[in-house]
Amino acid sequence: MTVGGQDLPLYQLVSGPAPACIAAVLRTMHAIDQLLDDSDGLKWFNRLYLMVTEQVDLHPPAGGWKDADWLLLLDAVFAGFYFRALAGYLEGDAATPRSWSAMLGSRYQPGIDRIQFALAGMNAHINHDLSLALLETNRQRNLVPGYNSPQHADYEAVNGLLNTVMPSALEMLATGCLGTAAQDTGKIGRILAFWNMCSARDMAWDFANHLRLLSDGVRPVALAAQDQMTGALGRAILTCV
Repeated sequence: MTVGGQDLPLYQLVSGPAPACIAAVLRTMHAIDQLLDDSDGLKWFNRLYLMVTEQVDLHPPAGGWKDADWLLLLDAVFAGFYFRALAGYLEGDAATPRSWSAMLGSRYQPGIDRIQFALAGMNAHINHDLSLALLETNRQRNLVPGYNSPQHADYEAVNGLLNTVMPSALEMLATGCLGTAAQDTGKIGRILAFWNMCSARDMAWDFANHLRLLSDGVRPVALAAQDQMTGALGRAILTCV
C-alpha cells in the first residue's frame, strides 16, 4: 500500500533506517511532535515518550549508569520498534501488532483525552515491544543479564527516574480542555489504577527471559497471546470514562 495524503510526511519520518543512537531517536520524536496537530492522539503518546526519553538521557542517577552503553543501545532499539509499528500501520500492514492498532486506529476519535492516548501508546510500546527490544539488545551485546547484573540495576534505576518525571509529564497532558476534563472526572486516577508503567517494565523483563527459553515454534504463540492481551488493555484505556 502506498502512503499518501496527510500521513505521508509522518511516514517519511519513521520509515527510514532504524535509529543507531539516542540522538537520532530524539530528533525523530521532536520532528513528529512538531508535525502532528493537537487533534491527533499520536501526538500525546509521542510527547510523553519524548519527555521520558530526554529525562533518562539527560539525568542519570547519582553515580551514573553501571553500563551506559547497554542502556543507550536499549533505548535506541526500543524506539525502533515504535517507529516500525507506526510505519507498518500507515502502510496498512496486516502484521501491525494489535496493541499498536488499538491506539493508532483511534488517533482522531473524539471524546478520548490526551492522557488516554499517551498511556495507550505506552501500554503498546512497553507490554508488546520492550521484551523484544531487550532480547535484541542483549543479542547485539552477546549478554544474558541476570537480576543481579549491572544491566538490570540500570533498568531498575530507570524506574526511579520514571517515578520522578511522570507527575510533571501527566500534568503537562492535563492542560487545556481535554486534560482539565480528565482531571475533573477522576479519569487519570482510574486509568493509572489499572496500568502502571514501572510494573509493566518489570513484567517486560520477566517476559523477555521467558521468551528466550522458548523454542522457535512456541515463541510466536506466546507473542500472539501477549499482543492480544495488550491490545485489549489498550482499548480499555481508550474507553475509560
